[in-house]
Amino acid sequence: MGDQMDLATEGGRKEGSRATEEVSDGSMFSTAVSEEQLEEAREKSRRRLFGSSRIFELEEDKKDRLELCGRSIIELRAAEHYGRGVEAVSKADWERAVHFFTKTINLQPQQTRLYVCRAEAYLQLCDFQSAALNYRKASALEPQSEAFRLRLAFIFYLQGQCLFDHGRHLDALESFAKATELRPDYRPYHMRSLACLAAIGRHSDCLRLVSKRRETEMDDPELYILSARLHKHFNQLTICYHDVKAALALAPGIPEGRSLLMELEGSAEQARSLALSRAVAGNLQEALQKINTALENNPEEVQYYLFRGTLYRRLKDFNTAIDDFILALDRSGGEEGRSVQAEAQRQLLLTYNDFAVHCFTRGFYEEAVMLLNKAIRMEKREKGLYINRGDCFFKQRELEFALADYQQAEELDPLDRSIKIRYAVVYSTMGQRDYESGSKYIEALENFSRAIQYNPGVSQYYEYRAKARQKLHEEHGARQDIIMLLLLDPSNDQAVPLLSRLYPGCTVTDILSSEAGEMAKMKLDVSLQACGLYEDPSSFKRDSHKPPPKHEKSSEEPADAADTENRIAPCIGDTDLYHEIMRSKIKINRAVKCALQERRSLRSNGPRVSALARPASAEPPQDADRPYRWKKFNTAIGLQFR
Repeated sequence: MGDQMDLATEGGRKEGSRATEEVSDGSMFSTAVSEEQLEEAREKSRRRLFGSSRIFELEEDKKDRLELCGRSIIELRAAEHYGRGVEAVSKADWERAVHFFTKTINLQPQQTRLYVCRAEAYLQLCDFQSAALNYRKASALEPQSEAFRLRLAFIFYLQGQCLFDHGRHLDALESFAKATELRPDYRPYHMRSLACLAAIGRHSDCLRLVSKRRETEMDDPELYILSARLHKHFNQLTICYHDVKAALALAPGIPEGRSLLMELEGSAEQARSLALSRAVAGNLQEALQKINTALENNPEEVQYYLFRGTLYRRLKDFNTAIDDFILALDRSGGEEGRSVQAEAQRQLLLTYNDFAVHCFTRGFYEEAVMLLNKAIRMEKREKGLYINRGDCFFKQRELEFALADYQQAEELDPLDRSIKIRYAVVYSTMGQRDYESGSKYIEALENFSRAIQYNPGVSQYYEYRAKARQKLHEEHGARQDIIMLLLLDPSNDQAVPLLSRLYPGCTVTDILSSEAGEMAKMKLDVSLQACGLYEDPSSFKRDSHKPPPKHEKSSEEPADAADTENRIAPCIGDTDLYHEIMRSKIKINRAVKCALQERRSLRSNGPRVSALARPASAEPPQDADRPYRWKKFNTAIGLQFR
């Protein structure tokens, strides 16, 4: 017995020394030996000491041995089921693999890899919900594992894709939302969520998410394409066009962007053609709608802005037309844009002029002058602008400024007959102003003579000059003017009082058939021919109350009606100038008639204050035959002397 104890002690020492050497050598650690091996070593030591007898075993040791034995059995069975599950996986028998992995999990529920294996088997069976539950359990057992979270997000993505393919877009959106929540930085998950929103008709939410996503991913062309399609769905074609251009700038070869751009440009060109046909037919409002549609589809085409600007100009929406032409000028550049830029400048010039004419017709002469100043700063070689500004100054009674503008226009085109007519009107107005002042008859005579020099076919000028000569006692010149007046306008009422004073006792026929009448007629024909305003002076005979003949047109009038939209429109035409002269004369005659024939009565019909009643007189009534009423005194009047 003692020998056995010695041997056991010696063996224990040898085991202990060997373990110590292993630890000192670094070849054995506490974690390198399993609990089973330690128990087995203790059991061997115990047997060496006590032999095979069990009477010396403690109760705790017995429980440990039973627990160790049960654990070994469980581990053996779990390993067996796990092996069968792996074998089923190798044979692609996924249901059998799930069965054995489930048995293994029941025996060892804390083993993470078992849940992973069963999740993959469920995934092969397309049981995404069960696979997700198993990965959630594995992630709960090992929270620090990033791979489980990524795999779970992928499972939700697969589930959502399958639901999307089967048309269950709302359920698919929920799955994609879960995947996005687990992996927010992964773009495909967000894109699938957007596709679900678009499929269920929630385009507003889809567009909002796309815009938010685009703020962080500005270099993704697919986001711009998706945004373009959504904007097109909402009929926001301009934004759609810009999104497509942004996508092509990032990826020039993207086919979706090219096809969408071609579609937009084709729609724009078709709308422009319809707008052109409507404009030719005179339907300007419909043409404007069509060209607006073209600009929505292709907002970078400069020609569309030019066309729309001309439509706005014809519709008298001048401010909008000016904006379009300025925009066309800003966007036209390079060699190809020179022609467009020149056309835009011309149209802008015409718009300023038309706007000024519009203001002129409504009496806003100062605004018209401001607009014409802008036009003249753009183009200083356009005579029509100076003529129109001179007309504005004439309406403002700034006659000197009007003459200066007419002179500038005459320098640009000396053959323009409308300028001569305006000269005559201005000088006639200046002559009337001097005549009415009552002291400048010489200046009035000179101005009337200049008016007749520029336009000798207006009878009213001779009437004015005859009156001025009468004031200056130039009877001979006044008689010649009266004859000219009768030759031009025999029915002029103002000639009668002048004839009675200058040719007393003579009839109109006697005056015209006299030698002075013949000389005046020859002189008038020479004057008409010299001024160049009338083609056939010898047969000239008309009433000054009527407009000039149709063949008497100025060079401002275009030879072709198709040129009307591209010419400088005048503020006052030649016919309007004659009407202006006659209106001033009619106003004067009407004022005189009103003063003479429509006088107010001197008797007042208004309320009056009644007179006070006179007190009754105590004096006796006077005798009517008594020539003088002598005063009576009741007391005697005498002188008192001291």
